[in-house]
Amino acid sequence: MGINQAFLGELDHEAATTRRMLERVPMDRLAWKPHDKSMSMGQLATHVAQMPGFAPFVMATPEFDLAAPGRENTPTEFKTNKELVEFFDGNIKQMREALSAATDEALIEPWTLRKGEQVIFTLPRAGVMRSMILSHMIHHRGQLSVYLRLNNVSVPSIYGPSADEQS
Repeated sequence: MGINQAFLGELDHEAATTRRMLERVPMDRLAWKPHDKSMSMGQLATHVAQMPGFAPFVMATPEFDLAAPGRENTPTEFKTNKELVEFFDGNIKQMREALSAATDEALIEPWTLRKGEQVIFTLPRAGVMRSMILSHMIHHRGQLSVYLRLNNVSVPSIYGPSADEQS
């Protein structure tokens, strides 16, 4: 079994869970945030939905420079949950395709995140997939579950029943 195969089953499982969370984002509360320093619900949901789309870039390049010109990002705005979930599904599809095509050799090659001359980290691409994409998505999905709870939105089961879904 290739390294990529170990990721694909996990990706499918986590994508299904994340999709259920994104389906419940209340579109009339996108500006809501629990604290002034926090992302808004819309920003957080978009961030979660975007993350898997970074995988093809990681597989195709040796590094990413946060200080590079043209890095300005116009946030994507969604009017419906359907749009948000379709965006997420497209990014999951791209990540799945990138991982499916990845060889063990490519996944162990180093990949660097930098900000100009400052190297933030260098990891094998497999480590980037795990930490900066999958684990990062899971982390922010957890934050999103708290946002939902604080807005009295039913929280789906994640790794077991939630207080809202016992089965």
